[in-house]
Amino acid sequence: MSALAPTLEAFFTQRLMAQRHASAHTIAAYRDTFRLLLGFIEEQAGKRPAALDIEDLGAARISAFLDHLECSRGNTVRTRNARLAAIHSLLRFAALSETSDNAAYLQ
Repeated sequence: MSALAPTLEAFFTQRLMAQRHASAHTIAAYRDTFRLLLGFIEEQAGKRPAALDIEDLGAARISAFLDHLECSRGNTVRTRNARLAAIHSLLRFAALSETSDNAAYLQ
């Protein structure tokens, strides 16, 4: 299992649900963002979601995903930016979790 899967799980359970008490709508929107992102990466890079690591979410790949949302899916800038906010939140969570020696979920 890659580092991305347990990080995503911890992000949803620890960060969104336990710490932020996010609404069901927010959780669903974030879930949909990551479904779209992981599907995009699988289509573009040929890498299954289960094989992805956090490093696979680089700036170039995220930028290509955001362009895909606008050009291919016809999403508005507002929707695109909401998806970017979800991705940014996950990456910030992952970075803070790793640097604070609180990365037990990565094991």
